[in-house]
Amino acid sequence: MTLNIGWIGCGRHARQMLLPQLGINDIRIAALCDKDEAAMSGVGREYGVEALYSDYRDLVAHSGLDFIGMAVGPDLHENASIAALQRGLPVFMEKPPASTAAGARAVAEASRLAGQPVIVGFMKRYSTGNRIAKNILEEGDFGQILGMTGAYMTAPTYFVGEPDYTGFYLHHCVHYMDLIPWLMGDDFDDMTVRKVSPSPGKILFHLGFSAGNGVIGNVVMGTVQSRGTPMEELRIMGDHVRLEIDNIINVALYRDPAFKADDPAATLDPAADTLSWTPNFTAAANEDHKGYKALIADAAATVRGENRNVPTIEDGLLAMERLERMIALIEA
Repeated sequence: MTLNIGWIGCGRHARQMLLPQLGINDIRIAALCDKDEAAMSGVGREYGVEALYSDYRDLVAHSGLDFIGMAVGPDLHENASIAALQRGLPVFMEKPPASTAAGARAVAEASRLAGQPVIVGFMKRYSTGNRIAKNILEEGDFGQILGMTGAYMTAPTYFVGEPDYTGFYLHHCVHYMDLIPWLMGDDFDDMTVRKVSPSPGKILFHLGFSAGNGVIGNVVMGTVQSRGTPMEELRIMGDHVRLEIDNIINVALYRDPAFKADDPAATLDPAADTLSWTPNFTAAANEDHKGYKALIADAAATVRGENRNVPTIEDGLLAMERLERMIALIEA
């Protein structure tokens, strides 16, 4: 069945990343909301939407909606999602779910009281390489995860006006506060931070961590790399086995192959030699390797009453609690 969504936020991210996924998943934009009338009018023309609002409270009161979607700021995520839930409407929101863990907790409580889901846009779970890695880890052949290392960088472009790094933490780092525990199958236990900041708006830090299931690791994050280069990589280590995910689209599974130089009969053993995958970008297929398409598909299925393992507001609350722990260590 076609779902009618009321959408809040007509900025570049929504317009480029999220709104194009709605029609693919049989979701009709029935109403739009944004304080920027020009941006909203443009999206309205593009999608044939006539119901336009400047106040989110008017948007959630629009009749005939099946759920609310939004990609705005963290404070509005909190307020608008609670308003929607109080009207009995499910919610899809971009991350972060709020500007604080307390705000995310308020949304989680509103979701519980309303009996309606809140799906949070942690699309890193849906990025092709990360999804492949998660499936490999859960199949059982990989064995126990021993350690994880990685890097998730960005540039100071969006954060140069915020030398306290608030935007960087909330819009960038929060992704890995969800992704790393999801991949390793347990929550952070111990956290340590080492940092360097060459000038205001530019920071580099190493987050060391352990988990209750014994996994140890280190992730590098910061605002000192160009967004024009690949900036994301993960290494997941087991006993004589490891997974490497580069740029979210290149996956390699290393096992324990025999040495081949002195073996005249050497060949490639599918049970031991390296398996690798990279997408074929020349294929005539509308593949979204970042994960937005699959995320919206699961969100729509959840609203329709299907059981999907979507990132919920409870996951968003955990990510915000972890983020605040990390920020406290950085600022100590």
